[in-house]
Amino acid sequence: MQPNVKDLAVVVTGAASGVGRATTLAFASNGARVFAVDLNEEGLAETARLADGNVTTYAADLSDPENCAPVIEQAVAALGRLDALCNIAGVLKIEPISEVTPQSWDLIYGVNVRAPFFLTKAAMPHLIESNGAVVFISSATAFRGYAYLSAYTSSKAAVAQLTRALAAEFIKSDVRINAIAPGAINTPMSQPGQFSENIDFDLLIRSMGIRPGVGPEEYTDMILYLASPDNKIVHGACINIDDGFAAT
Repeated sequence: MQPNVKDLAVVVTGAASGVGRATTLAFASNGARVFAVDLNEEGLAETARLADGNVTTYAADLSDPENCAPVIEQAVAALGRLDALCNIAGVLKIEPISEVTPQSWDLIYGVNVRAPFFLTKAAMPHLIESNGAVVFISSATAFRGYAYLSAYTSSKAAVAQLTRALAAEFIKSDVRINAIAPGAINTPMSQPGQFSENIDFDLLIRSMGIRPGVGPEEYTDMILYLASPDNKIVHGACINIDDGFAAT
């Protein structure tokens, strides 16, 4: 799969690491102009270095909805137009329900659901003008029950439904709105650090896939395709790319 993204003007969130960085580098190496967004300024600088400076970086805390519209405004000012929005930034926490706080719940929903929604809201007039695309990141965990991931998995299920709802709302336009649902990815977000003493590891292990996780670069071809003009008819889809994770 070699989608044509040359000269596309693209916003990628979560660009300081993981799938966001891999997607930024894939777009840049294929000739797109990328506006790379993340809270982590040091990580953004490293992404820009890896891309030989062929990206514009912008630091923003997407958990605050007030920052979403300015991201799109700055992107359009820098790039001159907007052809695709890739909502990749995400937060994952492994927590028993007894330890979930309103603050941690709001952070996960703020970054995983609210930010993609309000970024898309701000971007949509520009994307309608360019016949552009939106790509969301859901998760294979959105479609099964997983212990200690109640906030994360429900947020990713919300992303899958958000994709369908927005696709229905804009069905009369030429904008394509889709999501991918990855399985285990070897990224910093998937490294939980110290586990709570209240976690039953037998239940946690049941949530793990049989096959090992893959690198974030394994997902970039599909993201680029969904964001590109080569995709003319995939709209409202949440595509499982999970190495059999949801099937086991």
